[in-house]
Amino acid sequence: MKDAFVVSEAKRYDVKGRKYIGTPLKYYFEDVGLRNARLGFRQIEETHLMENVIYNELRVRGFQVDVGVVQKRSRNKEGRQEKKQLEIDFIANLGSRRYYIQSAFSIPDAIKERQEKASLLNVQDSFKKIVVVKDVMKVKRDEYGIVTMSIYDFLLKDNSLEL
Repeated sequence: MKDAFVVSEAKRYDVKGRKYIGTPLKYYFEDVGLRNARLGFRQIEETHLMENVIYNELRVRGFQVDVGVVQKRSRNKEGRQEKKQLEIDFIANLGSRRYYIQSAFSIPDAIKERQEKASLLNVQDSFKKIVVVKDVMKVKRDEYGIVTMSIYDFLLKDNSLEL
């Protein structure tokens, strides 16, 4: 299916280790209509479709797109150190530009916002970090420099990654 340009693969990239992780790969449909037809229109999950659309848009804009993995270290209630792997939906690279992009269907409360931004907050470099949501909203930047924007702004504005 990859050779027939029906699906594309995104490799996993360890942000802190700066290397590719062999498996598992993540696959995205080149045409979500074909995906829906293949599944008999049974699994129309807007979260997956939105993620697929963002991936396709980044590829159309010329970016090499990977899926990011970052480790978070924390202490549990007993004081023991724990490691947790967090996923960054997309690492988009084009020349010297890099963007970390998280797809979040909606962010109804502060708990969900912390959850969606957790992986981005654990990246220790200065490249731009963006959360794309379905909700119609104005582009905003938080105290950590993370930009939150609507999927509509992302798709309809050519310079959306620079907002």
